[in-house]
Amino acid sequence: MSASGGGTAIIAALAANLGIALTKFIAWFFSGSASMLAEGVHSLADSANQLLLLLGGRRSRRVADEEHPFGYGRERYVYAFVVSIILFSVGGVFSLYEGIEKIAEPHELDNAWLPILVLVISICLEGYSLRTGVKESNRVRGSQSWLPFIRRAKAPELPVVLLEDVAALTGLTFALLGVGLSVITGDSVYDAIGTIMIGTLLIVVAIVLGVETKSLVVGEGATSANVASIRAALEAGHDVERVIHMRTLHLGPDEILVAAKLAFPAADTLGHVAAGIDAAEQRVREAVPAATTIYLEPDVDLGRTATVPSRPAESSAATPTAAPPAATAPAPHESA
Repeated sequence: MSASGGGTAIIAALAANLGIALTKFIAWFFSGSASMLAEGVHSLADSANQLLLLLGGRRSRRVADEEHPFGYGRERYVYAFVVSIILFSVGGVFSLYEGIEKIAEPHELDNAWLPILVLVISICLEGYSLRTGVKESNRVRGSQSWLPFIRRAKAPELPVVLLEDVAALTGLTFALLGVGLSVITGDSVYDAIGTIMIGTLLIVVAIVLGVETKSLVVGEGATSANVASIRAALEAGHDVERVIHMRTLHLGPDEILVAAKLAFPAADTLGHVAAGIDAAEQRVREAVPAATTIYLEPDVDLGRTATVPSRPAESSAATPTAAPPAATAPAPHESA
């Protein structure tokens, strides 16, 4: 997994969630707190999610084959989308069900000090996990604020871990309030309300994750900064008159496909055009290393042909007439 894949943040979150899940289930067993059960399931779902993110990162590194000629980079997006489904179903829906059931059939809390102690410890552990995720994110988000970073990130792992950690801390706060009010008032309905709040929170976070990762699965172009750098690199050489049009697509968080049609002088020879394309590819790779697959199609800008003089070495008594693009343009040049 690349540096932007947040491997350290995922492992830190996984270790924290496994330990937290165990203590929450123990506290639920001895206290009967619905909030503790909901939080235990939440932590268990988060642990499964982190395992899925690690699995997606591992599978995405497989070498391209005949069935998947562009590689498996987008598997990281697929597994991140599965995470949102698990968070919604296992975490959110279950917590809502448990909270509603406890309102219908109230149950007095036993050993109330135990869930409070576990919740306080869990808040500290989740805070450490969130701190690790923030440090990892700061290395790649640059000057972006947090919301644009989460929305525009091409590596899904860090936004997923960050949102899960924020949701976990918020959910723990809800659980602590619910259990605390139940202890103070002697009414377990507050514990049930805290559970419902946890379920609602998880469903909202799952929907946000689902929307963002769906966009990555469908296919997103490069960032505006990378698009500008690629266009500038293509037009930097004296051989290329301009970029007629260009498309980009993320094949994975660290892999960008570039397809562009470039305008060359009408009088250029086939060898000169091929050399110009090779030079343009090299410039793009230097400007944006993530541009791993590049397709460039040469063409003639017919609107400029009448006003652009031919090259001195290739000039003749009569001004050359531009041939139709299909007759002069070689087949698209591929580099991967």
